[in-house]
Amino acid sequence: MGAAVLTGIAAGPAEALQPTIIADILFLHERGLYNTLYFVSFYSSIMIGPIIAGAMASSVGWRNFWWLNVAINTFVFFAVLLGFPETKWHRLYTNGINANIQIPGYSGHESTIETQHGSQDYGSSGVARGFAEKPNLTRTIDAITDMHPGKSKPSKHQWKLLQPTKNPLKCLLVEFLLPWKLILYPIVQFASFVVSFSSTSYLMITFIQSEALGGRSYRFDSQTVGFTNFASLVGTLLGLLTAGPASDIISATLTKRNNGIREPEMRLIAMVPYVLIMMLGNFVVGFGFQHSWDWRIIVIVGFTCAGTQIAALPSIAATYAIDSYKPASGAIFVSITANKNLWGYGVSQFITPWVKKGGYVPPFMTNMCLTVLWCSCGVIFWIWGKHFRRWTAKSSVHQR
Repeated sequence: MGAAVLTGIAAGPAEALQPTIIADILFLHERGLYNTLYFVSFYSSIMIGPIIAGAMASSVGWRNFWWLNVAINTFVFFAVLLGFPETKWHRLYTNGINANIQIPGYSGHESTIETQHGSQDYGSSGVARGFAEKPNLTRTIDAITDMHPGKSKPSKHQWKLLQPTKNPLKCLLVEFLLPWKLILYPIVQFASFVVSFSSTSYLMITFIQSEALGGRSYRFDSQTVGFTNFASLVGTLLGLLTAGPASDIISATLTKRNNGIREPEMRLIAMVPYVLIMMLGNFVVGFGFQHSWDWRIIVIVGFTCAGTQIAALPSIAATYAIDSYKPASGAIFVSITANKNLWGYGVSQFITPWVKKGGYVPPFMTNMCLTVLWCSCGVIFWIWGKHFRRWTAKSSVHQR
């Protein structure tokens, strides 16, 4: 228990850090792909771990796997500490640009642009009062503030181990309280539950695969059980190749149809095929283990589907939340990670006795139905998501 607590203290900030960096350095139309890459990298490590652990347990003992973890984490820690520059940068347009900016394509008529900050009006002169998410606008502003776009490199200041701030105590207090505030936001709640329950669809496999595949029906040794995770790994790669690009392409297509105005909700429609894949995976694994189906069906179909959906659904939902509240991307992932890990820990405690009491079908079907329930809420946000963002348009999270 003590080791789990220490691991959680260290792993929690690491889970929230990567999406924050993605939001710092990548454009809106690129975040879907790179957030998917992050989730694929994260969950791939969970899949590769049992593969290596199974082989090491059979040959050199399971304790050596944990020493391998110590070595890898030590290397990663110093690599990030010494080799990664600070990415947080307070651009002029983060809090809105008060100066007038000429927007190409917006002259001669009145128009309103909806953004994550609310509505922005454009007069007949085409001059923006505030900031709008218009295609190429971000790059246009960068061209104004950066005289050498694409050719710059991190400054010496960005390599400092400690980044000074005006009010460190206030900053720490805000960072601690903000995730609790964001929990009350419907969009963040939606993303949190989609990530939590879609992740559990795969985590349940990792919790029961040794018992199920090592039992009377299959009699796999620890190494063979570990090798079955290759199917899940292939599934995550399929999700990487399809989910991120698909959500970005769909958003770009709908943006063109919407007169060049991008809405965060546009990427939600990309969840539909992966919800169906998630349902298929849960069905095959649950009924397959319950009725001792051929292991090839369970592993090739069930495990692969579990890997595909875990790369897709969390990344799409999380990217939607970040698109809506980009300045608070780190705090958003603190909320998401807390929700996911709390539910994951609960599943790890009750899944084994539940399987022993009722078989494999009830827990897998229950989690499948709950995942479908939360993903179906995407319909609500597709219709009324803009209204939810308007409720929080004047929130302080946009001024960070």
